[in-house]
Amino acid sequence: MPKDVGTELCTAALDAEMNLPGYKPEKRGYLPETLDFIADALAKAKRPVIIAGHGAALSRAEKELRELAEKLQIPVTSTLLGKGVFPDSHKLSLEGLGMHGTAYANRAVVECDLMLALGARLDDRILGVPSMFCRNAVKIHVDIDPTEFGKLIKPDFQCQGDIKTVLQDLLPRVKRGDTAEWLKQVEGYKKKWPLTYAKKGGLHPPQVIDALNKLTGGKAIMATDVGQHQMWAWQWYKCDKPWQFITSGGAGTMGFGLPAAIGAQFGRPDELVIAIVGDGGFQMTMSDLATAVIHKLPIKIILMNNHYLGMVRQWQDMFYDERFSQVDLRGNPDFVALAKSYGMLALNLKRGADIPKVLKRALEHPGPALINVEVVMHEEVYPMVPPGKPLEETVLEHPRQKPGRPAGRKNKPAAARAKKN
Repeated sequence: MPKDVGTELCTAALDAEMNLPGYKPEKRGYLPETLDFIADALAKAKRPVIIAGHGAALSRAEKELRELAEKLQIPVTSTLLGKGVFPDSHKLSLEGLGMHGTAYANRAVVECDLMLALGARLDDRILGVPSMFCRNAVKIHVDIDPTEFGKLIKPDFQCQGDIKTVLQDLLPRVKRGDTAEWLKQVEGYKKKWPLTYAKKGGLHPPQVIDALNKLTGGKAIMATDVGQHQMWAWQWYKCDKPWQFITSGGAGTMGFGLPAAIGAQFGRPDELVIAIVGDGGFQMTMSDLATAVIHKLPIKIILMNNHYLGMVRQWQDMFYDERFSQVDLRGNPDFVALAKSYGMLALNLKRGADIPKVLKRALEHPGPALINVEVVMHEEVYPMVPPGKPLEETVLEHPRQKPGRPAGRKNKPAAARAKKN
């Protein structure tokens, strides 16, 4: 802004009338016949699955969602931002879906004959290959925003409305179908493909988050940054309530975790708030430690320090012939010394045997605390659906044979290039 504009006196009428209509979608943009169709389809389905998204949480529809799932005995999976709207510990829960979701959630969606999406935008991280997503299922999409319909997949039926309102109107209409065999099948998926992690060979991020989940009883408010640690937190910290898991989905903004935890602690001063961050994203907003110290906010920061931009490195390892570029963070500062310089408790965690002791000390400290967790440098997040692949091709561990490159990559493998030269 030019200096003369900035110093000029404002003579505008500050009380002028304005018409800012905003965006006011219809809470009931559907006919009763629409709900009759959905109820009939649910009753006929033998292998139904519900996908709960952020819209279900925004609508405060957790009670109605649980009632629907229990009444009809339908398994429920959730998106990253939908975590907690259906309890992770519930026997009908499949937990997360998609690129780094559980293998059993992905398999259930592949095998379902009806998919009911509630407040989920169904992006590429969920769909895999859009043309192959739920290809043998009736696809029903419920969302308050009609522009979400048909963006990447065309639903067989769509219902525009507020999720809570839709479910309140739908529940009296539904009748339970026969899903007993389907539930046995899904339970078999859980036993065949459980979430696992290595317990030897160094300190592993899921090992720490799993211990944190057990120590806190899954009752903490979790705020995460963006990267591998975000996916591990999504997988291993079990949330039974909405708004327990605060993360940056969609835009995926690195640096989100620490300021989000600070905001959550201001909003919920009597609850335990934990930030799970990586060494890359943390350095984008670490100056906010001063805010936590000044206001004596008792947030706990678990810093997964692998000295890499881990998620980018994983992609370069799997899809780009290990041509690592711009991911090395071995020039990191001493995070413990840094946190102490702000006047807060700071601890190092380097051995699996020390996990309970170090976590307890930080959790019991009345003020802000940071734990620098020196994890295995080359740890990768699994399960994973490679980009451009369908959910059927979920990878459970590092493949010996490299999976194909993401769509659009036409470069020959390094071995082929070397042979040609």
